[in-house]
Amino acid sequence: MLHVPIDVFFALVVIVSIISGFLGALVGLGGGTFLVPLYTLFLGIPIAYATGASLISTIATSSGSASAYVKDRITNVRIGMGLEIATTTGSIVGSLTAAFVYAHHLEYIIYIVFGVVLLSQIYFQMERSRFELPKPIKPDWTTRVFQLHGEYYDEALKQEVKYYGVRWWLGETIMFFAGFISGLLGIGSGALKVLGMDWAMNLPMKVSTTTSNFMIGVTAATGSAIYWAFGLIQPILAGFTALGVLLGSMTASKILPKITNRSIRYIFTAILAFLGVEMVLRGVGIIH
Repeated sequence: MLHVPIDVFFALVVIVSIISGFLGALVGLGGGTFLVPLYTLFLGIPIAYATGASLISTIATSSGSASAYVKDRITNVRIGMGLEIATTTGSIVGSLTAAFVYAHHLEYIIYIVFGVVLLSQIYFQMERSRFELPKPIKPDWTTRVFQLHGEYYDEALKQEVKYYGVRWWLGETIMFFAGFISGLLGIGSGALKVLGMDWAMNLPMKVSTTTSNFMIGVTAATGSAIYWAFGLIQPILAGFTALGVLLGSMTASKILPKITNRSIRYIFTAILAFLGVEMVLRGVGIIH
């Protein structure tokens, strides 16, 4: 732990969690994606407790921003609920695996694999960043069966945007691994959720990020129950973390509708690069 007075320590916890909640809600990753590295690297919090607090904060992120996005009709609740089947299943498997991983000190494998997956997606994000909206793809059978379509009013473009999702099966597959990573590392895994909807299902970036925010709370709630059972959640730390993340995520929900999909994608790509490099460095032992 950081050697400072207890009141200063918790003030830093709130400040870090506000920043994490803001960034997490803005790009659909969940505040926990930033909390784990910031808590462990800068505040000296053991990774097991940082992970537990991160899962609780992810629920707060989803609660704080998802309601606003649903009200603005950007979030596609129907698609999100359908994909949650895969993410919650993956979260249960990942949370149970976490106990084995911590017991046998195998975290480095997960860090390296996850980092490589994130870095491999930068190319696809940069390619898609040339377009404000995704290039239209002919609807497939999953579009019709699962009703993968919707529309929303884009404040930045000043127009109504209609969209059609495709490749539901590929989205579900990615969502399972997103849930697995969420339960294993406690980071919300919004990056994989956004990629699953943006790249695999060809949804607009704003729809992907806001629907991800809607989904991560349910995924984290599933995994956090198992973390409680293993004693990996410190209630006081989790409480202060949730407070800060909630404030940050609610602020982000007011800003996101006013910026372009391309801007969000650039931010998302930069965060992918940062997290990917950090995960690999953690895995090979350069960052502890």
